[in-house]
Amino acid sequence: MRNIKKALRILQYGGVIAHATETCYGLACDMTNPTAVAKLFGIKHRPNDMPVSALFTSIEEAKKYVEWNALAEDLATTYLPGPLTLILPLKKNTIIFSCLKSNASSLGIRISSHPIARRLAKEFGKPLSTTSANLHGQPNPYCVDDIVPCDLILDSGNLPEVPPSKVVDCTGQEPKMLRL
Repeated sequence: MRNIKKALRILQYGGVIAHATETCYGLACDMTNPTAVAKLFGIKHRPNDMPVSALFTSIEEAKKYVEWNALAEDLATTYLPGPLTLILPLKKNTIIFSCLKSNASSLGIRISSHPIARRLAKEFGKPLSTTSANLHGQPNPYCVDDIVPCDLILDSGNLPEVPPSKVVDCTGQEPKMLRL
């Protein structure tokens, strides 16, 4: 698909793209590029102290960056890929993503079940941001007309209106549901 190749070039050069996920349209940028992340936060009008999650291709890829535990394994085995974000401790001496606060000790990880999100994550080869393609605090976008302006929109038509991903904090002994 020609548009995927164009999207990958835009991501490589610090751009922000919109793409479909299994929950709604999302924004992606290179999480290792501070300029791209700043652009993403500006587009969304998102406060800088609210980190975004990382989109990975697989559990194995995510394990390179976070401390995997039994709780995460149980949830991932049952629900991933799919609409679930797991918050896990960052590995020591790992790249601290520019989308995180300097004192961040954890990272939200997503492994999408949507074929476009999966392909972008796989072909880009580095962690991508994953956040809804709306202004901060506004309703999730399910059609391209509701997406905030960005460098490229991969139009997948109208998406079903489903809830956002569940967010589970797996940094402690017990899971904490942060978003149902």
